[in-house]
Amino acid sequence: MPHLDEIKKKLLTEGINGQYVHGEKSTFGYVTIDKGSALPAHQHPHEQITMMIEGNMEMTIGDDTYNLLPGTIQVIPSNVMHSAIAHTDCKLIDIFTPVREEYRF
Repeated sequence: MPHLDEIKKKLLTEGINGQYVHGEKSTFGYVTIDKGSALPAHQHPHEQITMMIEGNMEMTIGDDTYNLLPGTIQVIPSNVMHSAIAHTDCKLIDIFTPVREEYRF
């Protein structure tokens, strides 16, 4: 069983790093985002559930925009365009189904 400190970081885009563990049917991610960093609009076939642990981030999912604060949970359906910008340094959890194979090392 790995400890978070032992999991290699994957640079997703400038200022956004993820650490991932994969099960048979899902991927768990711990993500850190630097203040001001932006996740460009994108979509993927995976359903994604995001929970903000620390910080303040604006996320657009489809046509709706949300302010994610600690404890906020958002479900991003499969193949729906989404983007985000961090207003502060952020820490969050992402869960993807099915497994995000491209996040394996």
